[in-house]
Amino acid sequence: MAFVEFRDVGKVYRMGSVEVHAVDGMTFDIEEGELCVIVGPSGAGKTTVLNMLGGMDSCTSGTIMLAGHEVSGLSERELTLYRRHDIGFVFQFYNLVQNLTAIENVELASQICDDPLPAAEVLDEVGLSSRKANFPAQLSGGEQQRVAIARALAKNPKLLLCDEPTGALDYVTGKQVLGLLQKTCNEHGRTVAIVTHNTAFTQIADRVIRVREGRAESVEKNARPLAATEVEW
Repeated sequence: MAFVEFRDVGKVYRMGSVEVHAVDGMTFDIEEGELCVIVGPSGAGKTTVLNMLGGMDSCTSGTIMLAGHEVSGLSERELTLYRRHDIGFVFQFYNLVQNLTAIENVELASQICDDPLPAAEVLDEVGLSSRKANFPAQLSGGEQQRVAIARALAKNPKLLLCDEPTGALDYVTGKQVLGLLQKTCNEHGRTVAIVTHNTAFTQIADRVIRVREGRAESVEKNARPLAATEVEW
């Protein structure tokens, strides 16, 4: 049994009499400890996949499993607990609380889960040991995204989900953030899924899922992932 399993998953949005099949029979696996890149053009369904895997949206059909537990059958209350304890989220925009310091932003996440990691320790891990007392406005975009990643990691999640995590960053800073996500897999054995339209990111992945028109067009294992510092786009 794979760590993440999508089995013939569908998601239909209804707008009046119109049905939109955002995801249409999606099937793939992700193994524990892998860095997985889910790549595809806008409108392919990749963010919908991320939202369903993260418990922010429910599927219309099919089965979603994480670590042997069925996510697709959870109630609203159970989904809230699932998001709180099992999933870490990193988005394109950092969503930091502006009147809290970096360490206070990370501690927010630590307060809502069962087995958190020390906030100061996680900030050290992402290279912000000297910026703990700074407010978001005093940090660069890359530093704010590092705080957002630290906040997600502090929950000690089973799965880290990243939606276009470098989308608001410049090229150099984006590569640094990719390197940090790669490091969290390689050195700490965490499972990370990155959703992106940037095909260059596939070079750092252990597994690449190419999405088109709501389906997994291909699922490939990468025998020799590149280091993030070597990727060009």
